[in-house]
Amino acid sequence: MINKKLLNPESIVVCGASSDIHKPGGKVLKNLLESGFKGSVYAVNPKETEVQGVKCYAKVEDLPQVDCAILAIAAKYCPATVDVLAKQKGTGGFIVVSAGFSEENEEGARLEKQMVDSINSVGGSLIGPNCTGFLNTHYCGAFDTPIPTLDPHGVDFITGSGATAVFIKEYGISNGLTFNSVWAVGNSAQLGIEDVLEHLDNTFDPVKSSRVIMLYMEKINDPQRLLKHSRSLINKGCHIAAIKSGGSAAGSRAASSHTGALATNDAAVDALFRKAGIVRCHNRQELTTVCAVFMHPEIKGKRCAVITHAGGPAVMLTDVLSDGGIEVPSLKEHPKSPELLSKLYAGSSVGNPIDFLATGTAEQLGYIIDAVENDYTEIDFSVVIFGSPGLFSNHEVYTLLDEKMKSCKKPIFPVLPSIINVKEEIQEFINKGRINFPEECVLGNAICKVFNTPKPQPEKVDLPAIDVARIRKTVERCKDGYMEIADYNELLDAAGIARKRSIEVDKKEDALQFAREVGCGKDTPLVMKVVGPLHKSDVGGVTLNVKDLDTVSKEFDRLMAIKETYAVEMYPMLDGTDVYIGAIRDPKFGHQIFFGLGGIFIEVLKDVQSALAPITAAEAKEMLANLRGYKILQGVRGQEPVNIDLYADQIARVSALVQAAPEIAEMDLNPLLGNPRAVVAVDARIRLEK
Repeated sequence: MINKKLLNPESIVVCGASSDIHKPGGKVLKNLLESGFKGSVYAVNPKETEVQGVKCYAKVEDLPQVDCAILAIAAKYCPATVDVLAKQKGTGGFIVVSAGFSEENEEGARLEKQMVDSINSVGGSLIGPNCTGFLNTHYCGAFDTPIPTLDPHGVDFITGSGATAVFIKEYGISNGLTFNSVWAVGNSAQLGIEDVLEHLDNTFDPVKSSRVIMLYMEKINDPQRLLKHSRSLINKGCHIAAIKSGGSAAGSRAASSHTGALATNDAAVDALFRKAGIVRCHNRQELTTVCAVFMHPEIKGKRCAVITHAGGPAVMLTDVLSDGGIEVPSLKEHPKSPELLSKLYAGSSVGNPIDFLATGTAEQLGYIIDAVENDYTEIDFSVVIFGSPGLFSNHEVYTLLDEKMKSCKKPIFPVLPSIINVKEEIQEFINKGRINFPEECVLGNAICKVFNTPKPQPEKVDLPAIDVARIRKTVERCKDGYMEIADYNELLDAAGIARKRSIEVDKKEDALQFAREVGCGKDTPLVMKVVGPLHKSDVGGVTLNVKDLDTVSKEFDRLMAIKETYAVEMYPMLDGTDVYIGAIRDPKFGHQIFFGLGGIFIEVLKDVQSALAPITAAEAKEMLANLRGYKILQGVRGQEPVNIDLYADQIARVSALVQAAPEIAEMDLNPLLGNPRAVVAVDARIRLEK
């Protein structure tokens, strides 16, 4: 629990307070005094007796009891100051804006730990250190600006970067975005992003709480806790948008399989956000725009009316929406369109985009919005683009737009692009509590992101039944490293994963005997493959379409002569499309499941989907449709399709297998051959790491 003395203190002290508002200690005191805080404010500075009209104490020992402390002093003085406040002054909330801690060196990390230990000993809460501070509707404990308009139903913003928070606030505020709280957690020495999310989840009030949460993070310390509380908040009716930066490298993971090569930290973050229902954003503009979309009524369908008095922006917006899966349906033949057209100037168009020309009036805009609301039942929401060349005021138009947004049930998103020509009118619109989207394509992209982000996956899911006891017995008797064929086949069988029936031989007589038993010939050709080398095809270690015993004999000799080969695997040839399933265990994220086109396609196209385990067959089937090569799975140009239901079931079984055997560090089924009748694993690699 976050200490209430941090959230709603009755008294606050600024340690390192200054009259110089260009210093953090001066600016944070100024912001605090101007924030409307109703409690007592104290200052500590050994060189002053009064700072910005506030009585100043020489040392913290002289202070009365105080609920919350903001520290803007040198790092080396922080632990002792915190200790006195926590243990002698009853302080429960701490905001340490000072830098010079774990972000710098080991000595700084030691000082940081001392602070945290003192705060923990009294059940206190710490924001920082190395942060810009904290603010909510009770007070501002931050030294940066701008200070946003605080609204109980504004955005809760949690950020790991104070500087980034400044830039995000600037962009959002300038367009009308309001905030309920800003948590700049800095080093997250005690409270991190996951802790704040847990607090918002545990204290959620369906009437009083904000419904929009904005995250900026450079690291995810506890993915499972982030997933748990994000999913819970979204299921309670909240919306979450997030940037996770710094995910372009996978770190030091050894990529000894296709899955290892695909499994980047960024892929894991994508999978986590998808499972949680978080809208992932990649820049400040996108993040604030998505949150601004969330501040409007929820979009219930994907059919949009584009209402405009300028053709170019409407065309560009239509392109973005269409490319993102949002429909802009034609209204030209609608029975109500002639009536609407008669109310507009000659030359207007109601085809969608609905273009009522540069000379269009507020009255005409009202006719159009009313038609979208009442007559065009095939429309779910609208975007209104209305700027100005600077020849006239847009006051009347924006007043009408505000009124229609109040009365209409279908969401309306305003694009007011003339941020110079009608600056005053736009500000007046924003002052009414509205948000402006100054760039139509940025808005279009945000709408697509919101609409295409799936709802959170359930916490508890039904996975296929597998033989857990058999799996555990096999894993426990095997050593770390890559499993032998017989051992991993045992796991596949126990999990119900369809596989080829093969034999591993190291004597020619056994190879010939197997060929005779299966009836090797034109109708039953064999595959012979080396056992030992990692990439079999690279060393010429795969022979297909073996149809007679003489070829069996010759190929056995050739394959056994290949370096590192200690046996030959043999099995009847199968037919179908190459698909793939892989799994890898991440120390933080758990098991990640990958699936998509297999064989050489995985190396060249990397056309895969990924999800965090557990994943159900239904979820897998939905994600398969997002593959770029999905039409290949459906069958093209005479090729047989892959049985998607069976493929999705195999994916769910791999998920169940790694849940039952968390010791599986890396796993490849590549390829599986899929056709309408079966999806069968042809080649497999499983590495254990207990």
